[in-house]
Amino acid sequence: MNLTTKIFIGLILGAIVGLTLHFTAPDLFTQLDTYVFSPLGTVFLNLIKMLVVPIVFFSITLGTASLGDPKKLGRIGGKTIGFFLISTTIAIAIAISLAFIVQPGNIDIDPSGAEYESQEAPSVVETFTNIIPTNPIQAMVEGNMLQIIAFSIFIGLALAMLGKKTEGIMKLIEQGNEIMMYLVNLIMKFAPYGAFGLLASAIGSMGLDGAQAMLMYMFVVIAALIIHGAVTYGSAVTLLGKMNFIKFLKGFFPAMTVGFSTSSSSSTLPISMKQAQEKLGVPKPISSFVQPLGATINMDGTAIMQGVATVFIAQVYSTDLSMSQIMMVILTAVLASIGTAGVPGVGLIMLAMVLNQVSLPVEGIALIIGIDRLLDMARTSLNITGDAACAVVVAETEKKHEKSNEERMYA
Repeated sequence: MNLTTKIFIGLILGAIVGLTLHFTAPDLFTQLDTYVFSPLGTVFLNLIKMLVVPIVFFSITLGTASLGDPKKLGRIGGKTIGFFLISTTIAIAIAISLAFIVQPGNIDIDPSGAEYESQEAPSVVETFTNIIPTNPIQAMVEGNMLQIIAFSIFIGLALAMLGKKTEGIMKLIEQGNEIMMYLVNLIMKFAPYGAFGLLASAIGSMGLDGAQAMLMYMFVVIAALIIHGAVTYGSAVTLLGKMNFIKFLKGFFPAMTVGFSTSSSSSTLPISMKQAQEKLGVPKPISSFVQPLGATINMDGTAIMQGVATVFIAQVYSTDLSMSQIMMVILTAVLASIGTAGVPGVGLIMLAMVLNQVSLPVEGIALIIGIDRLLDMARTSLNITGDAACAVVVAETEKKHEKSNEERMYA
């Protein structure tokens, strides 16, 4: 039995066991969750989180040094950020359109008792000025991904420019990267048990109580995630990446299942990069640059949640959104996807920003918090799939660029 099948079985068993215990033996579930489910999930999460900072540092440094030419780095960076901004815009447009068609907020819910205290998110300008770390070691200790990425790019550029003078350091970073990838393979053997524990704990704690009242909201979010994944990413991978989309999904599926169980793009990063490099054939320098950046700033799944949630809350409060407000929702969500990168609980913080922009009550977020954990799992799967799709597209376009350079050389 291959790893993908084992992880999938772990997820299904976790959901079944969690639901069964929730309804039939809640006291037993509490005991098992305390001593079995939560520890299993926590150990697995900690194992992969342990590798995130070193793997981002080694892989981005190595990827930047391997790209060598600053022009090439700028070209790949431009393509990557362009892909993320366009796909996020498409994602939220799909979400808003679907929410207006289905109208999930036209249900019998009394929002008067809803209470939610929003956190203030950093501005886009503040985020960009904080990209350069004043203390790279502190950035690594705090797990500040944008700062780690920026520092790693500078080190990689220096290694590329200094060439033979820094061969020893380059060799050390290559060996460090090899060690990290070996540890990823080792930790992945524990993935089915970790996925089981995480899902049993999440589903068992939540049950279906909150989900029943919010069924239409859940349906619209999940439908938008599926449409965006199949149509937007499917088209990008097939037309721009020149890869069969079914082959892409099969190769990347283990990472999607881990993303689903962990609800964290950053935590899933070591597995995402491994699958992209080994199963999708993405060159290491491109995967090492695109995917860590995507795990930090690419939030298509979160944008979909914001689009649906904004329309849902407007409908619950019987508020009509004008076309200018809808455009403001799209613009705010796209900018916020970069502006709040790396902030804990980023989805709900961004949603509070969006609601404030269109004068909707932030308290409405309390209506969807109960089921947000489950939807967050699905959003994370979509986000990391988008990162991999971008890596495939960038890799294919770089092939064409290198080919045209060779033709010019021999002309």
